[in-house]
Amino acid sequence: MKTQSLDTQLLHRAEVKVERIIAVLRIGVAFCLLTAFLFLVHGEGAKAPYLRLQWILAFATLVSYFLLGGLSYWLATSGRFRRWMVWPAVTLDCVFMLVNTWAGLRNTGLPGELTFLLPPTWLVPVILGFAVLRFNPYLQAYCVALVVGGLAHLTLWQPQEITPFIVERVRDMVSVEPNMMRVVMIALGGIVLVVAAYRTRQLLHSSIIDAQARANLTRYLPAQMADRLADGELSELRQGRQQKMVVMFVDIRGFTNWSEGRAPEEVGAYISEFRHRVQRAVGQNDGMIDKFIGDAAMILFDGEKAAARALSCVDALLAEVKDWGVARQAIGRNPVRVGIGLHLGEVFSGVVGDVERLEYSVFGDTVNTAARLEELTKTAGAGVIASAAVLAAEPAREGWTALPAVYLRGRSNGLEIFGRELVPQPSA
Repeated sequence: MKTQSLDTQLLHRAEVKVERIIAVLRIGVAFCLLTAFLFLVHGEGAKAPYLRLQWILAFATLVSYFLLGGLSYWLATSGRFRRWMVWPAVTLDCVFMLVNTWAGLRNTGLPGELTFLLPPTWLVPVILGFAVLRFNPYLQAYCVALVVGGLAHLTLWQPQEITPFIVERVRDMVSVEPNMMRVVMIALGGIVLVVAAYRTRQLLHSSIIDAQARANLTRYLPAQMADRLADGELSELRQGRQQKMVVMFVDIRGFTNWSEGRAPEEVGAYISEFRHRVQRAVGQNDGMIDKFIGDAAMILFDGEKAAARALSCVDALLAEVKDWGVARQAIGRNPVRVGIGLHLGEVFSGVVGDVERLEYSVFGDTVNTAARLEELTKTAGAGVIASAAVLAAEPAREGWTALPAVYLRGRSNGLEIFGRELVPQPSA
């Protein structure tokens, strides 16, 4: 749950950053077009009534577009931006272009077949470029549908024969000034696409670096710790902290005797299978494998319902071992036996070392006690031994039998323990 929340936060920050970039580009596009407009609109041709109104419409649209860019920038930088706002923003981008194109057709009297002679239609690359920057295929599809649908509607609007009147208007639409505005719009569309390509390259590079960092960290650290370190929590984890944890040790019984005289390939496959099954059981119960030590594993459970998850992991481990044993017996081999010890208490946890060689370490009496309880399974007649502290945190568990209190080195009082009986089986 925590990881999903972190991913959501990172995604939201990325979306806000993109909206800020798009807002700046929108302001830049409007400013460049306004500048080109002021330089290009002059001469007698612009004094024709319909052309004068056409330029007034274009000027009003560009000012409005500039204001839209300013509003979106303010939302993105003030913390008021919400994810749903990208949809009306994309809609407004498309509407500005389509409305101005429609107004141009109405003002000039040109038929819909000549829609693409109007300069506003050349803003399409800019609008599509803005959508590309957001990396949302659904948003991109929506933008394409609006643009294509709107322009198709305008193209089929008011079809009529080409008259000398229309020819005269077309001549005005392909004069130097409108053509230069088209050139400026194409250039701006290219700039937006360059920014989109640069942004894509940045994200790809960041993803590669992040993947490499996580891969390097997971060579030395549990996956959960590697995720936290990759998110920038190294200094916090280096400081260490006291916290409650369930510490569990799992060890294969009789492994040393079994492995003597065996081929290295057989021993390696046996250990690999053991570790694979441990990883599966631990992963199902949101635990963390601190380390594998030969034919043993040290497993940690912290946070909410740590004891309940640890006990569920015991069930999962026993089920995995039983299943493995059945599979081995089916091919004429001996089943597998394990010893499991677990204890709940305070530990010191933290990351030590440098970026070249980090190690997550857990210290304290709780660790030593869990290790001794696992050793005790060899003589106590129980395959699993848990301290009373573990069961007290999850009292609804059944199938546990009270064992004689054990006196461990360094403790003045006996430790109350419980065991789960297993049918004695021959060595592995």
